[in-house]
Amino acid sequence: MSEAAVSMAEPGVLRLAGVLDYRSGPALRKQGKGLIASCRESRLVLDCSGVVKTSSVGLSLLLAFIRDAQGAGKACEVRGMPDDMREIAEVYDLDEVLAS
Repeated sequence: MSEAAVSMAEPGVLRLAGVLDYRSGPALRKQGKGLIASCRESRLVLDCSGVVKTSSVGLSLLLAFIRDAQGAGKACEVRGMPDDMREIAEVYDLDEVLAS
């Protein structure tokens, strides 16, 4: 299994990586919220290309990060969503909200 991580890969690009599940979700949520709050860019890209595997927790994280970005007045875009995350989004009819 791949360790989960969230980082500001470059200014305005929040990168999620590894396995997003109930074990990694709470820590990633806290770290991501802090990174978004400290980001000075007006646009935020949520880069999911490093996600290896996800459950609905990964989708929940994306929605929370989008909410955080919008609350901070930032435009937000999701990029590189893996197939399993996209399939979960379709089940919940969120594919348009998370369109990348």
